[in-house]
Amino acid sequence: MSRKLKIAIVDDEPDMRESISQWLVLSGFDTETFASAEDALKVIGADWPGIVVSDIRMPGIDGIAFLKRLMGLDSSLPVIMITGHGDVPIAVEAMRIGAMDFMEKPFDPDRMTQLAKKGTQMRRMTLDNRDLRRDLSEGQQVMSKLIGSSPVMERLREDILDLGQADGHVLIDGETGTGKTLVAHALHAVGPRASKKFVPVSCAAYNDEALAARLFGPIEDGLPAVEETRGGTLCLEDIEALSEPLQARLLAFISEQGSPADTRIIAISNARGEGRKAEDSLRPDLFYRLSALQITLPPLRARGEDILQLFTRMSEQFADEYGCEPPQVSAQEAAQLLQAPWPGNIRQLINVAERAVLQNRRGTGSIASLLMADGDDNQQATTTEGKPLKEYVESFEKMLIDNTMRRHKGSIASVMDELCLPRRTLNEKMAKYGLQRSDYL
Repeated sequence: MSRKLKIAIVDDEPDMRESISQWLVLSGFDTETFASAEDALKVIGADWPGIVVSDIRMPGIDGIAFLKRLMGLDSSLPVIMITGHGDVPIAVEAMRIGAMDFMEKPFDPDRMTQLAKKGTQMRRMTLDNRDLRRDLSEGQQVMSKLIGSSPVMERLREDILDLGQADGHVLIDGETGTGKTLVAHALHAVGPRASKKFVPVSCAAYNDEALAARLFGPIEDGLPAVEETRGGTLCLEDIEALSEPLQARLLAFISEQGSPADTRIIAISNARGEGRKAEDSLRPDLFYRLSALQITLPPLRARGEDILQLFTRMSEQFADEYGCEPPQVSAQEAAQLLQAPWPGNIRQLINVAERAVLQNRRGTGSIASLLMADGDDNQQATTTEGKPLKEYVESFEKMLIDNTMRRHKGSIASVMDELCLPRRTLNEKMAKYGLQRSDYL
């Protein structure tokens, strides 16, 4: 990660400010000068992209007080103090407070350059590490939204981590409502481009002329998407909506970039939800460029007990939002949730969870009625896949223990009492379903 760092020079003597600045500029550094600590503190804060060179004896806020303020803002900021003759004891105190080093007037230009190089190297490493931690944190936050412990979701998370580190273009497909845009964000957030821009563009939201301008320019304000995302990720949603001429322009753009690509493209296709495939809508040469890496998201009906986990999480969130209790799911309702075909996938489940919370607040309705209302022609909401009764029972049992542990904040005694289970049985079932008491404390 490359960044240009500045050196802030703070001194109330104009000649000294200019002398230090001129020498550092000649040495290849960018400088910014300030006549007082008060002026400097209006600009310098945490994550200041550079280092500070400051005189010790200044009117108003002196060098020591200034240093203390800087250390309070960012204790890792390298500060070089300039001292007059006889001020060495004060300089030693400055080092104790946190200054990187000090120099006596008149300063030795070569030593100034040496200290500036050392300070900027230290600062670059500090800021790069902070960026990395932020990127990792953002990636973890996005990944945490991919709820579910089913085998297909475990594989999906592994694929995201693997493909996120790769540098090729990616094609994401799957039925509508399966979370394709979230996966695109996750691919960007866990990869080396995480600190760069992620720009989503819906190809279905524009006519041809407007889409051509949005992607390739010219546009009145800002940059076209292909320029805006240099070094980052361009996410093209509804890629199958691209016309033949725009497919040709996108292919030309990809070909001009070479390898590795300056702009990574993540294409999202909804064709699979319409009974087709992405290759049916794209010219072959573009399809093969975009699908160098490919992820197909699983439909919700194939994710087993994730359905109950998602429904519980969503209903709890909506209950918090509406200021009421989440609905208690019975064994029969759990089975109905697991058997529902979910043609709208996660998006549909979120809608059902919200309506279930609103029903529960009014004290009317049932989850079964919501599922039937969402079904085509008011048909019985069941899948054609079918599952053994044992799987339904285990899924419900896990959900029930999980919900009870969550409600009692990990109190084993309260859970045993509510579920009428002896300690040993509860421990065995928690071990069986991978539930840890520490997760609820």
